[in-house]
Amino acid sequence: MTSNRRSFRLCCFACAVLGAVLWMLMFQPIFNKSFAADKKADNEKSAQQAKPVEEVKAKEAERYQIREDHDPDGIGKFYMGREIAYVMGFPAATWLERPEREEEERLTLLVKSLKLKPGMVVADIGAGSGVISMMMAKVVGKTGKVIAVDIQQEMLQLLGDKIKDRNIKNIELVLGSDKSPKLDADSVDLAIMVDVYHEFEFPYETMLELSKAIKPGGRVAFVEYRKEDPDVPIKLVHKMSEKQIKAEIIQPEFGLEWKETVRTLPRQHIVVFEKTKK
Repeated sequence: MTSNRRSFRLCCFACAVLGAVLWMLMFQPIFNKSFAADKKADNEKSAQQAKPVEEVKAKEAERYQIREDHDPDGIGKFYMGREIAYVMGFPAATWLERPEREEEERLTLLVKSLKLKPGMVVADIGAGSGVISMMMAKVVGKTGKVIAVDIQQEMLQLLGDKIKDRNIKNIELVLGSDKSPKLDADSVDLAIMVDVYHEFEFPYETMLELSKAIKPGGRVAFVEYRKEDPDVPIKLVHKMSEKQIKAEIIQPEFGLEWKETVRTLPRQHIVVFEKTKK
């Protein structure tokens, strides 16, 4: 009886092995085809993902030019004929808070010229140590907000310490990138850039993202040292002409139209654009 059971078990085992072999022979081509199809799909997906990256790099190469012969105060990268300046680093934060800045740049008049109202949401792009952010926060009041954006965490930390010490509640800190201010769409009434736009490494990409954040009817203000005036005591690559600003900003994809140019400041002009309503 025991011998018969062993024979039966051996027979079942042999049948199982034989069945497995036959099953693999019958279905292996199908699985091979399926595996090949999956691999092909993965390759195609990778190619599709790589294509936009390649296209972006190609467009950037067309949009920007690198020149060996350039101003030593610039980075050697040109956009629409203008050389991009070096970014003012965190160690120069004290220059932003120099006592004579009010006399030289008339910051109080600058803020007044922006026509701010209580309840507004204002984005200070390239806020630095936050001198102007704090001035604007007083005007927009408790119902408004200033979003201080900078690509340097050290600058934001410096401003963060100030607003904490002074118990300022209506300033929000945002760490941007070299291509985006990282703001929500249709969230800002006014974006202001004080002596900073000319330092953007990717001005086109940054403006494309910033324009999305402006509410319909909202404004973007560029405060730049006047290149038209040779008497303005600032390095050439840190100046911008009104004509150059308009050429760079009035591009269809940004949806911005020139509104006005304010010339009341001693050394800078305020070139204001408005977001076309949907």
